[in-house]
Amino acid sequence: MLQIEHDDETLEFSDKLPIVPLRDLVLFPRMIVPLLVGRPRSVNALEEIMHGDKIMFVVTQREVETQDPSPDDLHRVGTVVRVLQLLRLPDGTMKVLVEGLSRAAVKRFMKNENYLMARVELRDDELDRTVETEALMRSVAGQFEEYVQLSRKIPQEVLVSVVNMEDVSRFADTVATHLGGKIEEKQRVLEASDVTTRLRILARALSAELEILRLERKIESQVREQLQKSQKEFYLHQQMKAIQEELGHEGDGAPEVAELQKAIEDAHMSEEAEKKALNELDRLKKMSPMSPEATVVRTYIEWMTSMPWETRTKDREDIAEVEQILEDDHYGLKKPKERVLEYLAVLQLTEKVKGPILCFVGPPGVGKTSLGRSVARALDREFVRVSLGGVRDEAEIRGHRRTYIGSMPGRIIQGLRKAGSRNPVFLLDEVDKMSSDFRGDPASALLEVLDPEQNCTFNDHYLDVDFDLSDVMFITTANVLHTIPPALEDRMETIRLPGYLRHEKMQIAKKFLVPKQLEANGLDKIGVKFVDSAVVRIIEDYTREAGVRNLEREIANICRKIAREHAAKKKVTKTVTGKSVRRFLGMPRFISQEVETDHRVGVATGLAWTSVGGEILTVEVLTMKGDGNLTLTGKLGEVMQESAKAAFSYSKAHARELGIDEDVLENIDIHIHVPEGAIPKDGPSAGIAMATALVSALTGKPTRPDVAMTGEITLGGKILPIGGLNEKAVAAHRARLTTLIIPKKNEKDVAELPKKVSRDLKIQMVDRLDEVFELAFDDWTAPTLKPEERMDKSRPESPLPPAAGPY
Repeated sequence: MLQIEHDDETLEFSDKLPIVPLRDLVLFPRMIVPLLVGRPRSVNALEEIMHGDKIMFVVTQREVETQDPSPDDLHRVGTVVRVLQLLRLPDGTMKVLVEGLSRAAVKRFMKNENYLMARVELRDDELDRTVETEALMRSVAGQFEEYVQLSRKIPQEVLVSVVNMEDVSRFADTVATHLGGKIEEKQRVLEASDVTTRLRILARALSAELEILRLERKIESQVREQLQKSQKEFYLHQQMKAIQEELGHEGDGAPEVAELQKAIEDAHMSEEAEKKALNELDRLKKMSPMSPEATVVRTYIEWMTSMPWETRTKDREDIAEVEQILEDDHYGLKKPKERVLEYLAVLQLTEKVKGPILCFVGPPGVGKTSLGRSVARALDREFVRVSLGGVRDEAEIRGHRRTYIGSMPGRIIQGLRKAGSRNPVFLLDEVDKMSSDFRGDPASALLEVLDPEQNCTFNDHYLDVDFDLSDVMFITTANVLHTIPPALEDRMETIRLPGYLRHEKMQIAKKFLVPKQLEANGLDKIGVKFVDSAVVRIIEDYTREAGVRNLEREIANICRKIAREHAAKKKVTKTVTGKSVRRFLGMPRFISQEVETDHRVGVATGLAWTSVGGEILTVEVLTMKGDGNLTLTGKLGEVMQESAKAAFSYSKAHARELGIDEDVLENIDIHIHVPEGAIPKDGPSAGIAMATALVSALTGKPTRPDVAMTGEITLGGKILPIGGLNEKAVAAHRARLTTLIIPKKNEKDVAELPKKVSRDLKIQMVDRLDEVFELAFDDWTAPTLKPEERMDKSRPESPLPPAAGPY
């Protein structure tokens, strides 16, 4: 049994007490606190003690979030309390008023299915009232007095009672009860048996809380002063405005409003835009110049008045001069130049034509962006470039609505304002590299911009009025078309810029790149020159690209090394030759693509399209003893693997016609490999190359080394059309091949090939694999078969019997 002296009465009770865990609360002795009890085990504990002495043990749990605490979730020191009142609520919870009696510690927890229970021992206060204790008590009292004044949450009566307390233990517990801050600090006060230790903990906690309260009061004071200042300024401004109106004088904002009024009149806006601007100006007149909304309205009016509503530049009328400028800026690129000249010619005849929407598609470095700048120079128009690479927000195109802080018009309106005219050449760079997310799809927003039937009423979210874009000449650039949405691609006139041939790169280097780099590096003053053999060596051994970007880098590299020779007062290389290139650039980085000429059995030359131009693709086939299995290697994609399987099935189905021993096919394994295995490859256009290499390996007949081929095959041996013929033909020409086999259905694309390529290459168009074999093998002779042995060439042999007729 335990015994407590409390208010002139002695309380005796068992040391085995039910436990009620507390959340976010530490209860101290001699404190009367209301509790709301709702957890089932806590309710059961209350029900139990109400039948007895009404005494229980309360202890704070370690984590507030724990719903059903176990003994491990509870602190070991708590308070023995007595229930004074209990009120049962309709929802099953209980509201109780408890009074703290004494500190107690858990000796051990006891098993009980209905509620937590423990054997406890009382903890007496260790009171040694020294000088330090008195000093701490006075310090805590002073801090608590300041705390009460700053917090404004504690009644003044509490402060009076605390200051007049003589009992040090009760004093410390009362201060801790009313102290804010962390539960951990209060628990430390409860666990401290030594009163002096409690006072030290309270002094530190009060000091930290006072710092926070002083800072809060300081911030509150600053905010109040700022608010009072703003209200005072507004009030005085309204008084001044009223006085000036009575005197007939204009306000402070009158000159600015008059200036904006004149700007609106001089802008020559559309009727809708002018009405909108004047309405906003009327709103601005009624606002305080210092209000944030006035700044927003003023910025909007400035955007409206700075737009080129009627301002346009006059196009260069001399078509011959325009053509000469285009030729001076770029070598080749005949088709885009012709399209610009056609537009100018139509414009001169009609005086009004909708701006074309052109899309330059080609590998990196072929001059797409610089050609757009050249078009603007040739037409004598302003040039605006907007890069769309990585743009994923629709507001980049259409602008933000004015409800957002810091809202601005989209890139289109910003570009037109920058140009200062309504008919610039507007280049939308990297249109194939846009993406979309939760903020919208910029490609969809471009549908209106790049549609000649709609862009005359383009509505930017910020301006919120229609702006006519029909006079703008839009040019977009892209490396590939398959990443552009079909609806957007349909609105643009696609002009392909193929990779440059060696002789074209030679001319570009001589006319543009070498003079540019000589001047940029200061070598034009000392007479440095590049001979043709040096440029050829750089093109063939140090660059492998469709464009000329890396070619310019290597030329610049050589120029810098010559400049260093001059700066170091060494012997300067005045003439750069093919031999000196290696001295400047080191060992060749690329080995020229050469087709294997020896041992051509089981080898065929195909062609591939890449985003940086065309490449030749060697297909190798090897046979070995086995069980008729087919192995595919070379990091082939799914479609390319299907092409190889189709070629294998065709060879087996037409073995007799091709002169292949059918019995041999059952006893060998076939391995098809495409070299450069680290590079992923896919697509159906290598089908005829795989079929040719396969037939060559199975018949032992070598293929011609000067022949390249491209085309998709069917199981029946038909040749289907392919894409990227231009780039593939350039790759075949670059590899010095003489014959190119292409599908007959690609005949329409031959006219688009560069003249030198179509002149140097013998282009053979085929419709069936039989024709491919006749061209790919020097001594191809198909065996003569009897009519009953010959298969129908129109389709593969079917294992099913013919249908008897319609059902």
